[in-house]
Amino acid sequence: MASCTSLLLLFFAFLVTMPTSKTMAAFFPGASYYQSLTTTQSKAKNPEIPYKAHYFPQVLDHFTFQPISSKIFYQKYLINSQYWHRGAPIFVYTGNEGDIDWFAANTGFLLDIAPKFQALLVFIEHRFYGESLPFGENSYDSAETLGYLNSQQALADFAVLIRSLKHNLSSDASPVVVFGGSYGGMLAAWFRLKYPHIAIGALASSAPILQFDDITPWSSFYDAVSQDYKEASLNCYEVIKNSWAELEALSAQKEGLIELSRTFRTCKNLHSLDSVWDWLWSAFVYTAMVNYPTEANFMKPLPAYPVKEMCKIIDGFPPGASKISRVFAAASLYYNYSQGEKCFQLENAPDAHGLHGWNWQACTEMVMPMTCSKESMFPPSEFDYKEFADRCMKRYGVMPRPHWITTEFGGKRIDQVLKRSGGNIIFSNGMQDPWSRGSVLKTISSSIIALVTKKGAHHVDFRSATKDDPDWLKEQRRQEVDIIKRWIHDYYADLKQIIDNA
Repeated sequence: MASCTSLLLLFFAFLVTMPTSKTMAAFFPGASYYQSLTTTQSKAKNPEIPYKAHYFPQVLDHFTFQPISSKIFYQKYLINSQYWHRGAPIFVYTGNEGDIDWFAANTGFLLDIAPKFQALLVFIEHRFYGESLPFGENSYDSAETLGYLNSQQALADFAVLIRSLKHNLSSDASPVVVFGGSYGGMLAAWFRLKYPHIAIGALASSAPILQFDDITPWSSFYDAVSQDYKEASLNCYEVIKNSWAELEALSAQKEGLIELSRTFRTCKNLHSLDSVWDWLWSAFVYTAMVNYPTEANFMKPLPAYPVKEMCKIIDGFPPGASKISRVFAAASLYYNYSQGEKCFQLENAPDAHGLHGWNWQACTEMVMPMTCSKESMFPPSEFDYKEFADRCMKRYGVMPRPHWITTEFGGKRIDQVLKRSGGNIIFSNGMQDPWSRGSVLKTISSSIIALVTKKGAHHVDFRSATKDDPDWLKEQRRQEVDIIKRWIHDYYADLKQIIDNA
């Protein structure tokens, strides 16, 4: 039976690509597209975005002075200077685990607010993702190359690039505000803490910086997913919860997998139940994450409040219908809302957005234990660190460092610590997003502010504004803009005072 034991392997990629009797694929914060790709997609087309691509000569290793440390790779970044003038603010998006074009296309909020601030918009791609591969096509070959993939190197990349960009633009006095969603939001918050001399503030949306160690209960993520469905329909929650046993019973029969292949309209006959578990699990989790109040096409085309629509499908079946047929129909909303798929590829889905580097990060520094409680709609499970570490050792030859993130960036007693050592950070979250449970949900000080909405989903505030946006979302964005205005006003006031006193 599948379980949700996992170590948050990212929102996109999976250390274990499907659930087994002992472990389940994880769904991390910055990403989540890997299992949501279309059946025929092998390489995603770059979305059309109003940005110009540039490539920065970045050093491989910022923290040692070995001969290889000064090796150069070309880091991609995107710029929109439509509204900017010298001295005006620079808004930087701290790139996630994937192609930077993808994140730029889905962060319309910055384009919406750029005219208000006359801001220069910059999206920096994270090393080892997209086109920013330090060793080219050999970047994922071994631990010797992947060893340069971690959050600390990524933050240093951002710092070096921002300083160089400001210098080359002859605008060293421009204030910088960093933005990020999901893993990118974690990086934005950490960047503000580590490089306060470079960024005057950070907006970290859906950033689960407290999902490490034992700060957040390990069952919180899947409990939150389950709560979304339970609130939509108790019957829907119960059907999903009881469907796993029905699936396992059918697969145990002689012709069970053939029957499941027909029921799930697979492009090829299934070889194991694992791919069915993963396909369904991904649909339910990602739909909960992107339970947006308007139609969206972030990971897949979906209607407004898709969790509710999934439950309508389940509840609409006549009495006596099998749970398997109900959950398949519900998951099809996620995978085929546009009605363009004739069959589904449940096994060997392509990595169309270049996300698989997260597997390494999850096996080294991003250790986020997850379990399923008895209240979850997924089968109960525990987290087995030894088993997880053994898998990482087998795959990469490295052992995880489960306490490194909290050592490097903190997290325990965060209210007490940041109240005295941090400032100018917005943590925005929507409680429909299961990642919100691992984020900062309470305002810590006058300058470390939590903006929390009851119905918000995964960094919904970063999406482009539409005429159908609910009032609570408009208000959330308005507050974010007002806070950033205050940061920038105070920065220019301090700068003027320095100049006047010179």
